[in-house]
Amino acid sequence: MIYIVEDDENIREMESYALKNSGFEVIGFGEGKSFFAAIEKRIPLLVVLDIMLPGDDGLEILKKIKTGEKTKNLPVIMVTAKTAEIDAVKGLDGGADDYITKPFGIMEFISRVKAVLRRSLKQEKDSLVFGEIFMDDKKRIVTVSGKNCELTYKEYELLKYFMSNESMVLSREMIMDKVWGTDFEGESRTLDMHIKTLRQKLEDAGKYIKTVRNVGYKLDMN
Repeated sequence: MIYIVEDDENIREMESYALKNSGFEVIGFGEGKSFFAAIEKRIPLLVVLDIMLPGDDGLEILKKIKTGEKTKNLPVIMVTAKTAEIDAVKGLDGGADDYITKPFGIMEFISRVKAVLRRSLKQEKDSLVFGEIFMDDKKRIVTVSGKNCELTYKEYELLKYFMSNESMVLSREMIMDKVWGTDFEGESRTLDMHIKTLRQKLEDAGKYIKTVRNVGYKLDMN
């Protein structure tokens, strides 16, 4: 899931359309208040944040993101007018991962989003959050709605892979390679069995693990 905070509806729809065509789920916001209400319920993979906004501007929103305990590691791409590039520099100094100047091409926009996501996913994160699922990777603890969830080593690694790539379709081959390693020679039924037990242990939150027919699985709220 990617959140876009942009008050210009035409630009917001253009960015949303481009991201959706690239396989991402997107939610757009016209100002900061609705964005922060949404982020309380779900932390996205990345935020595309315009600098010039009504109410709190993009730099103020960025500061709140980077000082929040749950959002401090959230990747942010700032969007700025060419005449306001100094604000983009302020954004980078404030913790933004990249910036793009209007007007910009769709291909450049998508390339920048993917590049920031790649860098972000390579970085080790101490914790991951998806809905009511919380993972403390330092302590290797998983809780669901505040309740401890006991997982085996493989179940934990499987859930971590899903949570690190939320809303992305992961093929069976990708999952087997990541969690079991390239030397794993077992049947793919092993994966299905682990998915089944993981869903059961996550209880109601197990519904977020979706089967993508003939492809694999994804972690998604929709």
